[in-house]
Amino acid sequence: MTAERYAPRVLLRERVTPRPPSARPAARRPRGRGASAPAPRRGSPLDRPRRAWKRVRRAWDRPLTAYYLIFGSGLLLTVLGLVMVFSASQIQALESELASTYFFSKQLVAAVIGAVLLLVASRMPVRLHRGLAYPLLACSLFLMALVQVPGLGHAVNGNRNWLQIAGSFQLQPSEFGKLALVLWGADLLARKQEKKLLAQWKHLLVPLVPAAFLLLGLIMLGGDMGTAVILTAILFGLLWLAGAPTRLFASVLAFAGAVGAVLIATNPNRLARLECLGATDPGANDQCWQAVHGIYALANGGWFGSGLGASVEKWGELPEPHTDFIFAVTGEELGLAGTLSVLVLFAALGYAGIRVAGRTEDPFVRYAAGGVTTWITAQAVINIGAVLGLLPIAGVPLPLVSYGGSALLPTMFAVGLLIAFARSEPAARAALAMRQPYPGRFHPKRWRARMRRKTMRRRAGRPPSGER
Repeated sequence: MTAERYAPRVLLRERVTPRPPSARPAARRPRGRGASAPAPRRGSPLDRPRRAWKRVRRAWDRPLTAYYLIFGSGLLLTVLGLVMVFSASQIQALESELASTYFFSKQLVAAVIGAVLLLVASRMPVRLHRGLAYPLLACSLFLMALVQVPGLGHAVNGNRNWLQIAGSFQLQPSEFGKLALVLWGADLLARKQEKKLLAQWKHLLVPLVPAAFLLLGLIMLGGDMGTAVILTAILFGLLWLAGAPTRLFASVLAFAGAVGAVLIATNPNRLARLECLGATDPGANDQCWQAVHGIYALANGGWFGSGLGASVEKWGELPEPHTDFIFAVTGEELGLAGTLSVLVLFAALGYAGIRVAGRTEDPFVRYAAGGVTTWITAQAVINIGAVLGLLPIAGVPLPLVSYGGSALLPTMFAVGLLIAFARSEPAARAALAMRQPYPGRFHPKRWRARMRRKTMRRRAGRPPSGER
């Protein structure tokens, strides 16, 4: 009875032709903890670089990217500057019958004070930065005028731009004039933009351009052409951010070029520096000695340099090895890898400054961030271009790296400005607030207790509380 009942089904199952393997349904994937992972799918060889590029772009677009770039690049450049000043200035100090760490100790004190200024500037609100604009400009003008007073001003390498304060302590007010022009110009343009006056030429140029020319005149009275070029670059950067028309830039650039040509032609020292562009021989009177030995130092470095402290050119051959030509000593001791690292750090700092200026809605933040970025990048380009023989030697230090407290202090304060502006973005403020698990101050004891509990759960084989 049972056989007869199932016989038709058996016969029918035997008569059915099996389906081909391509038509069979896919086997179900096993599920559960013991299930084996499916075989990886073979894809294009470009899939992995594409995924890596997507991850880099996601990380690059995060709200705190500019904050980390500014803080990290500024910190690394300052530390590298301390190391290179210590290495490049020892022979110079011994030749002057001073202690071998004389210049390094002064630079270290300036770096500590600059770090305090950076932290203060990074925590100050934007309205307080705007309040510093007019007092800082007035103080800079007063100190720059004191430089021209006989008995107070001090000349170094033919440029009268220093104030002899007390003993060996000297101050260069023109370095603080750069910061004053950035803050005051940004505040002025922001106020005029709020009143919608920047569409008129007279409000765009007055009083920004006359005040900048006043600063330039005081600087040129001392003969400091390099600082005047940096100040002109800051002025052009502010006008560009304010939306000045192209014909205005062409006319102002033509006027500045004519004035610069006259100043160079009437000064034999500046004319000699211009003639040393691309020189490979010191010349009959050794007028290109510094430019040529800067190239020699870079050539001796090779790919990875001769090692810290092993520079040959700093032994009396290269003038100003710890100030204007510290990049040449860096290339000789750290090689091409070290010089490219410096360029990458400056490029990261410049990109972060442009990003802060482009993403903000506050006009003062946009102008101030753009002015600071123009200042630091233009000064770095002029210094490095002079060492490479591509630009005339202008006598400007490498920002955050060269020796000189008068240049280091306002530059570190300017980096603190960029950090404060990067933190003031709404997305950055939200990201920083989410990083703190507790309101108010960060509690390291609570953080260590939480890490200890997670470690104990992991050792006991139990998942953390958030993964149950």
